[in-house]
Amino acid sequence: MGVKLGGLVEARRVSIGDLAGRRIAIDGHNILYQFLSSIRSRQGDPLRDREGRVTSHLSGLIYRNSKLIEAGIKLAYVFDGRPHRFKAGVVRERSRVRREARVKYESAIKEGRVEDAKRYAQATATVNVDIIGDAKRLLTLMGVPWVQAPEEGESQSAYMAAKGDVWASGSQDFDSLLFGAPVLVRNLSITGRRKLPRKNVYVKVEPEIIELGKFLRELELTREQLVDVGILVGTDYNPKGIKGIGPKTALKLIKKHGSIEEAIPFIKNPEFPHPLEEIRKLFVEPATVKDYSLEWSPPDKAGLVGFLCGERDFDRFRVLKAVERMEKGFSRGTERTTLDQWFRPGD
Repeated sequence: MGVKLGGLVEARRVSIGDLAGRRIAIDGHNILYQFLSSIRSRQGDPLRDREGRVTSHLSGLIYRNSKLIEAGIKLAYVFDGRPHRFKAGVVRERSRVRREARVKYESAIKEGRVEDAKRYAQATATVNVDIIGDAKRLLTLMGVPWVQAPEEGESQSAYMAAKGDVWASGSQDFDSLLFGAPVLVRNLSITGRRKLPRKNVYVKVEPEIIELGKFLRELELTREQLVDVGILVGTDYNPKGIKGIGPKTALKLIKKHGSIEEAIPFIKNPEFPHPLEEIRKLFVEPATVKDYSLEWSPPDKAGLVGFLCGERDFDRFRVLKAVERMEKGFSRGTERTTLDQWFRPGD
């Protein structure tokens, strides 16, 4: 779900070339869901190998990321750990949506409604242990480091960015800002043309960045107050938020009263599923792993061909082209990352 702050955020569009030399920590689960939802057959089925194993996520990781790596971007993937108990409701709701989508998909297939089938199929995407294991194996062969978070991948990415080990957190969700990421990069792996749902219309999708410091200055908020705005609107830890309060109303309340506690007397039916201070603490002091390693290396050509072509039925020519892109990008990234010391959030 993620916190819905879109109405308050003014992102700055950039090109892939603008990000050359940058280290960006990617929200692994977020990206895997994107790949599993979008990379599918004409009828909406995920891509599979000869043994029936899903390969859509592997296709996205190797082909889309190779282009980013070729551009000189140094990616690091961060994977979610065990979801916090406050997210139980969100987890159940996602499972329910997937089950209903599966029923609708199968019905559409039987009735020959191909477009409906494709739409429903996208909502059935599931990231399981095997898919994550495959993803980690492939990333290692690609020379891309990955980190296993204890809980939220976005909070781990934000921690790494705040430390300066990476420049930005890469995710579609705005939660990264609440977790304290100094820079959020969106649309990184879905750049290009995208078809609008149920319309024969394509729109251009470009990377965009939001700088936390600039965002807070424009809104005249502290980060803790931004967290309070998010809680009023609704987060994964309190998904319903406060009924009738959207981003703009939440912003007005916090700017006028300073905190949720001070604003409560002016809110109708202020109910929270968990203690307010505990929800807030999950953003301000999230669980993160401090001992991690970020080392980039050239792609393992033989290992990639063996895994993707030998085991998962990928086209050898396309895989080798992707390897060539990554080899170029690794050299370019190595040369240009020395520029990072001159750039800080707000450039």
